[in-house]
Amino acid sequence: MRLARNTAVMHGPLPQEEFDAIFSRVPRLTVELVAHATRGVLLQLRQGGPCSGLWSLPGGTVRFGEPLRDAVSRVARDELGLEVIVREHLGFIEYPSHYESGLDSPVGIAFAVEFQAGAADPPHCQWFTELPLSMHDEQRVFLTGLSAPAAEAVPDPAA
Repeated sequence: MRLARNTAVMHGPLPQEEFDAIFSRVPRLTVELVAHATRGVLLQLRQGGPCSGLWSLPGGTVRFGEPLRDAVSRVARDELGLEVIVREHLGFIEYPSHYESGLDSPVGIAFAVEFQAGAADPPHCQWFTELPLSMHDEQRVFLTGLSAPAAEAVPDPAA
């Protein structure tokens, strides 16, 4: 018996109750945007939720049926208000700290991105040549493995 495959892409975020019900039982696939420049790596200060106050790679949940590269472009528009050029796949980031804290179990697929020429810096974002202390350890380890940013922990400029 062959099942029909639904390839429709969901538009808009899930209601919180539905999100919690689904992602308390299965891993959550996300995309992570890694922007490197001579100024360092771009990090976003999270404004809400359980990660509020942490610096992190800009990113977001992949929607059902959404190609990963399309998700990167959508997340850049939604989270940063920018159009990006999606470059190479850099690897993945697992987040055991989320699971161990009772949050969820995300797995981030990291892509290098480049901003369109002349793009302004997005709100709540900062370029770091040295990674701040207040960020997910999993992202720090991942970024340390990349050659571009210096990875020594320094005090937060926002603290």
